[in-house]
Formats: sequence, structure tokens, C-alpha cells
Amino acid sequence: LRADREVVLEVVRKYGGALAFVAAELLADREVVLESVRQQGFALKYVAADVLFDREIVLEAVRQSGPLMLQYAAHELKDGTQAGRKIHEAAASHLALAGSCAP
Repeated sequence: LRADREVVLEVVRKYGGALAFVAAELLADREVVLESVRQQGFALKYVAADVLFDREIVLEAVRQSGPLMLQYAAHELKDGTQAGRKIHEAAASHLALAGSCAP
């Protein structure tokens, strides 16, 4: 079941952290990874190295779980490029939202 793409997609849509238990080839599957980080950004730490260059996936992980996800992103996505700025803006937005919820 860990290698069955359709089963894995259904599971990660409900629990993104399940990505830690899927077959290695699915850790590079863009759709599987994107669905997983949409549900739980921390799943980014389990993905294949090539996926860490995907701006949309990293951005979604940062939106979902905050700036800690930047530690997993490829260096090229953390620089001063437009993609890098967008990811940093999402991280700052996440922090601002968390701050507004403080008592």
C-alpha cells in the first residue's frame, strides 16, 4: 500500500505526515507531495531532494506550517529572487498571524 499512488494520495490528503511512511518513489511525486504539504507543511522534511526546488510546494509548506519550513527549502528559493521574496513574505505573514493570536 505504501507504493500505491492512489491510496497514498487519499491518506496524505487527510494526514500529511503520513508522507514519512510512503515508498521512496512517491516522495518525488509532485502531486503526492503537494497534497501532503497542503494538509501538513511539516511533511516537507520527508520529500525527495529535487522537490525542495519546487517553489509552489515550498511556499505551500511555509503557508501551512510557518518559517521553520525554510530550513528544508533549496538555497535557490531562499535568495533575493522574486520566488525567494514570495516565500519569505509567506513566512512573515505566518508569524504575524501567530502574533495576532497571542493573548
